[in-house]
Amino acid sequence: MSMQEMEIPLATEDGHRYKLIARIPAQAHSTLLWLPALGVAAWHYLPMAEALAARGIAVFLHEWRGNGSSSLRASRAVDWGYREILTQDIRCSQEAINAHCDAPARIIGGHSIGAQFAACYLALHAGAFESLWLVASGSPYWRAFPAPLRYLFPPAFRFVPWVADRRGLLHGRRYGFAGNEARTLMRDWARVGLSNRYAASGMDVDLEAALSRVAVEARGVLLANDWYAPRSSLQALLDKMPHTRSSISILDRHALGARADHFAWMKRPGAVVEALLAGAAPDQNG
Repeated sequence: MSMQEMEIPLATEDGHRYKLIARIPAQAHSTLLWLPALGVAAWHYLPMAEALAARGIAVFLHEWRGNGSSSLRASRAVDWGYREILTQDIRCSQEAINAHCDAPARIIGGHSIGAQFAACYLALHAGAFESLWLVASGSPYWRAFPAPLRYLFPPAFRFVPWVADRRGLLHGRRYGFAGNEARTLMRDWARVGLSNRYAASGMDVDLEAALSRVAVEARGVLLANDWYAPRSSLQALLDKMPHTRSSISILDRHALGARADHFAWMKRPGAVVEALLAGAAPDQNG
């Protein structure tokens, strides 16, 4: 199948510039807006994008502020949070997709925090997409994790924003977590981890109420040895969307041909792609 390769330059209302990476098959039957994990540049998902494009899905890889092609880097003078991502960045990418591909079926999805943002964006834009794909993701709420991990998380959710406020940003790679992240972003993330309630600093919208109204098909893929996203964490996120028709697949190292952890699948995404395309038996939300 012939495929068009594109890097689409975009700019948001507040001046953030980045490139939306696209892989568009000649006769696409669907579009997918894919949101990366925290601190991961969009190009890392090219193997997945090309595998899906070979199956007729036009894939558009979003770039987070502060990563890859983004014109911004977090600093004491440059800050952002969930509000800018949800109200400007993702919307900008969605509008670009509409301008470059008219495939009838529309999917939004992501990896880790990317899938959380995909769910929140759906909550704010009912009808924008028909399907939600979640890979290695779930609510970061500490009680949604098994012991002993759950007892380590509350101190971390307090420490991370404290460090980010003190330094002006989080130097995540020093701590083995994410990249250089904006301090408001880290405060918004930590709030969810402590309270299990999604909210965006500076945005007067009840995201929890909006999530409860989401009614789409949701497909989740988990990795058997991924302590960042256990089944209970994904279920906690799906429980916020009681009207979704959900399915969950759990892949081990034999299915993946790689370690069944949070990131190894990105280089060998075949099994994840097949699971997303096939779905699974309806889960308890279905």
